[in-house]
Amino acid sequence: MSRIKLVFLYLLALFFVMAGINHFVTPEFYLRIMPPYLPYPSLLHQLAGAAEILLGGLVLVARWRRLAAWGLVMLLLAVFPANLHVALNSHLYPDFPVVLSWARLPLQLVFLAWAWWYTRPDPA
Repeated sequence: MSRIKLVFLYLLALFFVMAGINHFVTPEFYLRIMPPYLPYPSLLHQLAGAAEILLGGLVLVARWRRLAAWGLVMLLLAVFPANLHVALNSHLYPDFPVVLSWARLPLQLVFLAWAWWYTRPDPA
């Protein structure tokens, strides 16, 4: 793996582990943005946080990297509706800047591509 790809791997892992920990430090934020049509919001947000921690750590383990990266891709796709819900219903979140709610959507695509990068085998 190239040095730059390795640096970005550690940054990806750090981001997801910290984001996962944040689910348990500030659960009220995540519970507020949970779309109302999803059942068991507390359980879903805890599962998302635990998955971020687990997958963020496993992406650093060579043996599990590709599987963990695919898990991160799937997780990002799974949480996209919550981010879209916030952007489309900004009136429900007056303390969350509208521009940030919309900026999160393309940023999530960047993270999706970033995680996908590690699903690809490195050239020998």
